Amino acid sequence: MDDLAKLGETIAGALGGAVTDQRFAHGELTIATTPGNLLKVITFLRDDDRCQFLSLIDVTAVDWPSRERRFDVVYHLLSPKHNRRIRVKLETDEATAVPSIIEVFPGTNWFERETYDLYGILFTGHPDMRRLLTDYGFEGHPLRKDFPLTGFVEVRYDDDEKRVVYEPVRLTQEFRNFDFLSPWEGPDYPLPGDEKAKP
Repeated sequence: MDDLAKLGETIAGALGGAVTDQRFAHGELTIATTPGNLLKVITFLRDDDRCQFLSLIDVTAVDWPSRERRFDVVYHLLSPKHNRRIRVKLETDEATAVPSIIEVFPGTNWFERETYDLYGILFTGHPDMRRLLTDYGFEGHPLRKDFPLTGFVEVRYDDDEKRVVYEPVRLTQEFRNFDFLSPWEGPDYPLPGDEKAKP
């Protein structure tokens, strides 16, 4: 895999300041860039003969709420010709939009919509930036780490009203502590049926 490490150095050298970091770890190459340089980096990775990352595999994000720029936007690319993979990362925050790469990889359309829907990251230049997985009128972004575990509303079909009804979430029971031990190994209290066991 020295091959990939050398490729990382080649990419960093060719793109200069557009690549802010490049790492080779666990058999994987990751390069970091900034939102302003994203299109330059992605286009280079697709078009350069040494790279030829012609297939976009995924676009997603990672939420780091304690950081000032809390999101990593992550792109996974594949070069079928060279049988290599690369990861491109950039940092952004809630207010800073990331340029859409739809002009370089048209198949990124739904990936960027999904990332917007689940994390709230905006992509400038995207032709149809609207939610993809959550319902109309959904509040919040469910994969952010500060999103409440129970959500804000629950949805159900009301047979009397013959329509879908949105209601605030109501927890029907108090939080309980569970001992999580196997009932056959852990408890030190008698279980029903123990009286039938031979001592």
